[in-house]
Amino acid sequence: MTFQDKLKQFLLDNGATDVGFAHIDEAGFGECRYAVSIVVKLSEAIIDEINEGPTHTYFHHYRTVNAFIDQLLLKAGLFLDKAGYKYIPVAASQSINDKGWNYAGRYSHKKVACFAGLGSIGKNTLFLHNLYGAQVRLGTIFTDCAFETEVHVPVSPCKDCNLCVVACPANAIIGREWSIEQDDDVYLLPEKCSEYMKKNFNKIGRGAVCGICIAVCPRSKK
Repeated sequence: MTFQDKLKQFLLDNGATDVGFAHIDEAGFGECRYAVSIVVKLSEAIIDEINEGPTHTYFHHYRTVNAFIDQLLLKAGLFLDKAGYKYIPVAASQSINDKGWNYAGRYSHKKVACFAGLGSIGKNTLFLHNLYGAQVRLGTIFTDCAFETEVHVPVSPCKDCNLCVVACPANAIIGREWSIEQDDDVYLLPEKCSEYMKKNFNKIGRGAVCGICIAVCPRSKK
């Protein structure tokens, strides 16, 4: 078993639903140009409870899964460090204010997961896992450990489906089929999404989550 296989099995044994590897040839992480994408599946029963808005249970589950992914990232990092490799984790859910823009993280988990061949991205800009659709959360760790990787070009599976567009109470989803050549703001208006949540779902986690577009996505249904 290769070190890459051992790392993947280690993460699966510790609760990850799926694991993928990608080579990211972009600046920003120094020598750490290889990325590990970690997927954790959300509870179907909890997602099924989402109707016209999020539930208290969903808000708690969302935060708990994010915290769990961050723990997995640390465990993966220590696993790499013990073998003599460097690592830089990207938190499961962390917004970075970059020149007044509050809706980006250090690096896109979705991009890494797509390049790793784990799924694609929908019109709602959600990552759609090959098996579990939008009912997942993601984490990423960069390292200087040279993994075996393949080049994957994700293709949107949405076609004529507009269920998330119609269901979005904030009218934040534009409805264009996703393409890797375009930035997310071509498909989603994050300010409208955030403002609507804060105004209408404030009693549930200060309006920090919604989940409607996850609940209606047919890719999430068995």
